[in-house]
Amino acid sequence: MCGLCGFISTKAIPAEAPELRSMQNAIHHRGPDSFGSHVEEHVAFGFARLAINDPAGGQQPMYSEDGRVVAMTTGEIYNHRDLRRQLAARGHVFKTTCDTEVVPHLYEEYGSDFVRRLDGQFALVLYDRRERLFLGARDHFGVTPLFYTSTGDTLVFASEIKAILQHPAVERDVDPVGLDQVLTLPGLVSPRTMFRGVRSVPPGTTVLCRLGEQPREQKYWDLVYPRADEPVEQHSERHYAERLEELLVKSVEKRLLSDVGVGLYLSGGLDSSLVGAIMRRLMPDADIPSFSAAFPERELSEADHQRTMSRVLRTEHHERFIHGDEISERLAQVIRHTECPLKESFDAAAMALSETVRDNGVKVVLTGQGADEFFGGYIGYRFDQVRGGQVTGFGPDELREAELRGRVWGDENFFYEGDDVAFRTTKRALYADGLLEDFPDIDCLEHPLLDRERLVGLHPLHRRSYIDLKVRLADHLLGDHGDRMAFANSVESRHPFLDRELVEFLATVPPDLKVRGLEEKYLLKQVARDWIPASIVDREKFGFTAPGSPYLLRQRDELVESLLEPGRIEADGYFDPAAVARLVEEYSRPGFRINVPFERDLLMTVITFNLLLDEYGLPRRGR
Repeated sequence: MCGLCGFISTKAIPAEAPELRSMQNAIHHRGPDSFGSHVEEHVAFGFARLAINDPAGGQQPMYSEDGRVVAMTTGEIYNHRDLRRQLAARGHVFKTTCDTEVVPHLYEEYGSDFVRRLDGQFALVLYDRRERLFLGARDHFGVTPLFYTSTGDTLVFASEIKAILQHPAVERDVDPVGLDQVLTLPGLVSPRTMFRGVRSVPPGTTVLCRLGEQPREQKYWDLVYPRADEPVEQHSERHYAERLEELLVKSVEKRLLSDVGVGLYLSGGLDSSLVGAIMRRLMPDADIPSFSAAFPERELSEADHQRTMSRVLRTEHHERFIHGDEISERLAQVIRHTECPLKESFDAAAMALSETVRDNGVKVVLTGQGADEFFGGYIGYRFDQVRGGQVTGFGPDELREAELRGRVWGDENFFYEGDDVAFRTTKRALYADGLLEDFPDIDCLEHPLLDRERLVGLHPLHRRSYIDLKVRLADHLLGDHGDRMAFANSVESRHPFLDRELVEFLATVPPDLKVRGLEEKYLLKQVARDWIPASIVDREKFGFTAPGSPYLLRQRDELVESLLEPGRIEADGYFDPAAVARLVEEYSRPGFRINVPFERDLLMTVITFNLLLDEYGLPRRGR
């Protein structure tokens, strides 16, 4: 997938552009195979390459024939061969077989709308030297990251924020609304980041900026669900199952296109097992390496199911057992790569797993990520069925919750992560006095999270699916859990369930084929029965968790204790020392457990936020 970085400026940029090399070095882990660059009067583009397609000829930046357009693309464009044939028929000349070379030629042919023609997971930037126009874009689902900030006369961009911070014009400061998002929601939500003034390009969005002007964002794609009262063409269950199977096989086949070997993340659950079974049928004689994370604690581990599927799929299986000590040992490195605090320690396991992939010489892995959001795989979808979409009470607290939900989610009866009004009280107790003075401004629910017009009139399952797509999937599951933990070890992850054609088809599937009664993923399970053992299809969904802050406290870890020390908390000025001390006392009690996902690990967010302050030299607010 590689990494990109650079800047455009109204000021003249010297040919050596020393800040560009610093930016490239900051993302060397995304592309350890080679560096590429383009520097001219007002433009500096830098690239760090992970060679997957056309290893010999795919060096970037790429150019149009006359050099007018310079472009860099990270990720994969799966329909590049069809696009290449169309462009060649129009007279365009190609010098490589790399998928990314189509980008400058597509821009020449279709202008900024060319991104609508791309099928893949990508982030790209280009500069039109004649028009003095910068364009950046992020793929439909946000698999591939792209960040930028504008500092007056300079626009700075990169695949990771750590590269942006290498530019001398960029100041380092915390965005407290980002902190509030992490505490309140599954994680950050684009365009918000943890760094004030730095924006994450939302999925399905382009950024346009003429030299000397301010950037503007434009949506080029979004998922459209039909209204619940809208007449739609009805088909049999068999029709939907056959079409689902056809599109999923097609999606896996696309994602096997690579000039290097492809492996599999095998969780032992339905989704990754089905992806693996399709891989095996498409490559009956290939050596397929599979990789699984497991824990010594049996209640946290899926090792038995992972081994069962490995035997069925005939993979070369690699287990990575994660011990509790490794969680604390990796936390600082994890936060260095996530660039945000966390509410769980799973990312440490994800990083260890990608390390195992790298150590076995594999650069690309397929995953089962993305099925839960479109087949009703989370427990919230079943809660919707039980509640029937009705408010549970009419007291003052319930009415305040209903009013807030109406403003945030467009539906007074929609229950997402928890009781938000009640949790505001918890946050007020946790934040330091200095932040409380600004609380109305930093409360993330007072800032728009998504386009509520997209939610009007939707079936409850479709409403939750759209919200999960925007609030849970892109920046949390695909971002800090996925992309950052894989690329920490120069590994590219691909997600067959996140295929545009497949997801657009799933938007037309009736909700009762996704969750039937209280059974989630009903249609997917019917398809899977022809591919994988019934014991995997019918097993209860297992939430993948790792040891949290209570475990770290019981281990008397020195780093964790220092991060939670009252003097440190007071000097930082973001959290209330007394509130943190009470949490430490409570979480340290023998036998104390946090019931994930129904309860939040507040101390994990405090610990990892303090690590973020340290890792990036962010300012303290304490007096």
